[in-house]
Amino acid sequence: MREEVLAAVLSANKELPRDEPEVAANIGLQLEHMGLSTWSISVRRRIRDSISLIEPKRIIQTGAGIGHLSAWILDHYENKDQLEHFQMIEEGNRFAVILTRLAQRYSAVPTSIVVGAPSLLSSELKAWSISKSGDAPMLPGADVIIVDAPMVRLAGEINSMLPLLSKNGVLFTVEPTPPVGDRDTDDPEVVGFNGWMELIKESNGTHHLAFAPLFGGTIVAWLPKE
Repeated sequence: MREEVLAAVLSANKELPRDEPEVAANIGLQLEHMGLSTWSISVRRRIRDSISLIEPKRIIQTGAGIGHLSAWILDHYENKDQLEHFQMIEEGNRFAVILTRLAQRYSAVPTSIVVGAPSLLSSELKAWSISKSGDAPMLPGADVIIVDAPMVRLAGEINSMLPLLSKNGVLFTVEPTPPVGDRDTDDPEVVGFNGWMELIKESNGTHHLAFAPLFGGTIVAWLPKE
């Protein structure tokens, strides 16, 4: 059963190192100095483990930031020939410069950096798929997609990325925390969380979903139904 496969994919790979790679640890320190948030080490380690079990040819990571999770992936593939392309997508040019330096550090891994909003890039990709004029704005498909976005944009970005999954591809994100306190119905976070709940409900008809509760967050994964 495909849903059982998905649950197995979210399990830990005990054959891989449990310690954080040195480059990723240094990026974590940078994040602290910059006052930026990041996924917990348990989440980052488990996503690396899951990717190792899937053995993808192509990976798309949106919301790459300054490359905290990216460094785990790059470190895993540094001495392997399995990966054809790892594409990091980030909206800001400032962070793209940092990602470029990270990619240069792991120059043996086939990597590209794209600057832009994932939802906009996916729309441009649809137009490109009709005309096939010039280069594609982003990878037209992937075996693993990782989406990291604020709650107000999370559901929309996942919706735009799900069609890019290969037949046996898996999309990963982290479940958002429900907004607390007395909020208006038009509060952006309330709207965003309602969008998330609607995404879970609707995508359940087209994809298998699995949840992996870990220290510091719950990973959510999608696998297309046959």
